[in-house]
Amino acid sequence: MAETIPDLRYTARPVAYAELRDHLHAILEGERDEIAAMATLSALVHHAFGHLWTGFYRVAVPGKLLRVGPYQGSLGCLEIAFGRGVCGTAAAERRTVIVPDVALFPGHIACDANARSEIVVPVFNARDDLIAVFDVDSAQLNSFDEQDQAGLESLVSLFASDRS
Repeated sequence: MAETIPDLRYTARPVAYAELRDHLHAILEGERDEIAAMATLSALVHHAFGHLWTGFYRVAVPGKLLRVGPYQGSLGCLEIAFGRGVCGTAAAERRTVIVPDVALFPGHIACDANARSEIVVPVFNARDDLIAVFDVDSAQLNSFDEQDQAGLESLVSLFASDRS
């Protein structure tokens, strides 16, 4: 495979996410392993946008515990309880959480002290079970908005398709 990751840092977000979605579908065509899909998605998003940390926290104990999954960047927290921090909040509430300034988020868990803003998107399978959250951290304040939410939600929707 000679697929390359495009540099999309200066591309309009809707266009950038559409391009990433096309890359993701081409790369993962026929792939049924969700860990391989998570690793691929993490690499694409991380390198296309130059984020600080990009990856998954998988549901280890439903309703209780997330465990780090495939990611790109510095070390991540190994486990996060549902309801704790941004990832645990997104998991418990089953909704995307955008944090413009992590210093102002009550109970923020600082896995990397360089993180300044964050977006966390819940990931569902075809049965609508929460299987993970997709976490993206930036070293800049106010890095994420509704365009990122729509784009990332579109990318993780591949896990809701019947891949069997």
